[in-house]
Amino acid sequence: MVAEQIEARGVRDRRVLDALGRVPREQFIPDDLRSGAYQDRPIPIGYGQTISQPYIVGYMTEALKLEPSHRVLEIGTGCGYQTAVLAEPAGEVYSIELIAALAERARRTLDSLGYANVRLRVGDGHAGWQEHAPFDRILAAAAPPEIPPALLDQLADEGILVIPVGVDDQELRVLQKHKDRLELLSTLAVRFVPMMKHSS
Repeated sequence: MVAEQIEARGVRDRRVLDALGRVPREQFIPDDLRSGAYQDRPIPIGYGQTISQPYIVGYMTEALKLEPSHRVLEIGTGCGYQTAVLAEPAGEVYSIELIAALAERARRTLDSLGYANVRLRVGDGHAGWQEHAPFDRILAAAAPPEIPPALLDQLADEGILVIPVGVDDQELRVLQKHKDRLELLSTLAVRFVPMMKHSS
C-alpha cells in the first residue's frame, strides 16, 4: 500500500511513509469491510462517516511538516486512523469528534495500540479546543463551507493548517499563518464528508 499507492504518487517524507507502514489500518475498519483495508479508497465506518483513502491521509500528513515537538489539533477523529498516523511523528495530538459512538470506538482502538500521546474529546470541531491552544499544526478531516475562525485563532504563529473547504466543489487548502496573514501553500481537489455542527 505505502509503496504503490502513496510513495508512487508523490508523498516523499520518510517519517510519514514509516508512520503509514506502522499503523495497522485494518484495526480501524469495521470487521466486515477489513478485506478492503489496504485499497486506496474511502471506506464507510458508520454514522455517514468514512475512513479517508490512504493516499489522502499521507498527503495531508506530509503537508503538515510534523516535528516531534509539535502539538497537533485534529478535527474529526472518525475511526482514529488519521489520528494514529499523526501521533507517530508528532509530540501530542488533540482530536475532536462530534459523534460520541465514533469517538468511543476510536479511543478503544488507539488505547489498544498504545497511543499514549493522543487526547480525545467529543465536541464541535468548529470551536476547536481552546484550553490547549495554540497548536503548531491543525488538520481537519471534514469540510466546512468556510474555515472556522476559531481554528485560525488557535493556530500558532508560523503554524500550518490543512483543511478541506467547500460544499459541492471542495478543495484541500494548506495554509501557513504569519502573524495576521495567511499564506496559501497549496490546494488539491478533494471530496470529504461535511463538517457537522452540534444541532441546538
